[in-house]
Amino acid sequence: MPQPAFDMLRALAIGSQALGLMLIITLETVMGDAARPWQGCVLVIMVASALTIALVRLYQNKRYQKQMAERRRNADEEEER
Repeated sequence: MPQPAFDMLRALAIGSQALGLMLIITLETVMGDAARPWQGCVLVIMVASALTIALVRLYQNKRYQKQMAERRRNADEEEER
């Protein structure tokens, strides 16, 4: 299967990581050492979003594989008739 020209999940992953990094740097600039707990929270949110996106990707791939297997099975049944 050819890759689509625009992959929404990839764009979402890149955007969320870029936003998190910018937020971490901004917190350090504005708050100094007091930003440490907030930076940790942002990091946890970044990791959680990355894991969620990975699970969605896995689910989509498994669903696509099941659809392809069903199509192959239907094509084989039609061929036998």
